[in-house]
Amino acid sequence: MDGIPGTLWLKLESHNPHGSVKGRTALALWQDVESRVDPEIGIVESTSGNLGLALAAVAAAHGVPFTAVVDPRSSASVVDAVRALEGRVVTIDKPDGAGGYLLSRIAYIRERLRVQPRLVWPNQYVNPANPRAHTHGTAPELWAQTGGRPTTVLVAVSTGGTLAGFRDYVVAFRPEWELIGVDVVGSAALGGVSGRRVLSGIGASRPSTFLPNGYRPALWITPQEAVSACLWLSEKTGMGVGGSSGALIAAALKVLRSSPRRDSVACLCPDGADRYFDTVYSALWRERKGLEPVDVARGIEIVARRDHAPPAARPPRSPREESTP
Repeated sequence: MDGIPGTLWLKLESHNPHGSVKGRTALALWQDVESRVDPEIGIVESTSGNLGLALAAVAAAHGVPFTAVVDPRSSASVVDAVRALEGRVVTIDKPDGAGGYLLSRIAYIRERLRVQPRLVWPNQYVNPANPRAHTHGTAPELWAQTGGRPTTVLVAVSTGGTLAGFRDYVVAFRPEWELIGVDVVGSAALGGVSGRRVLSGIGASRPSTFLPNGYRPALWITPQEAVSACLWLSEKTGMGVGGSSGALIAAALKVLRSSPRRDSVACLCPDGADRYFDTVYSALWRERKGLEPVDVARGIEIVARRDHAPPAARPPRSPREESTP
């Protein structure tokens, strides 16, 4: 970047079981509600796609019914995969008046619970198991994979569970991280003004329950920047990531340009390109949504690509451990 070297780490959660970071969340949610699940009635969850697929797989493994409540922006391939796992899919196409469908999806679930009170809703939007999965799993894993070096870490927000989990990890273990939240313009997840959104998997129609006071520092990325970053990465490296990852990469390039001291930036990339072939990677879809390309990589040149992490670092100690004789 303008002659100053820097390192951009991409933690590709698409290599997880079920193809996204939501596999971690789904397992944690299931473990939290398992004792309450009626095997004849099962569970229901509101999802933009990835969590629905992961929960469908977990439910199928335990032989219980699962219903995914999605909306028109959900990936067709993910919806098909949920059905292939014998999950039921309900698509809510009524806008919620806040730029999305989230509030309408939740209203549908609340009505289902009223009619069928034995149905279990893990509720990824408020369940502490959501951030806990990342405090104890994803965050320390990233710290070890980056060798424990001082790093600016970027995490996208939708429910806010992942970002809250990383925040709790930073508070408890004090790694040498600058943690930045990344949202999209039109999202209210971090306290922004809600409005029209076209990307799935990032942003929300309401503030995050896990981050009731918002989060700072944070960056807001336009959908044009997010999509352009996806296309740039694919062209330059052959790597394909999803729309929320594109937002993270666009933010990371801004961070790398903003200060020479930020020479190590890591993005937690939630999923891969396979769920966005009919949207982000479709020229027809981009034209229909008015997403003209922008130069997100101005002044950036990729000089080397490395497909592995350095040797894992020893996990940092918590303040309690440090005070123990």
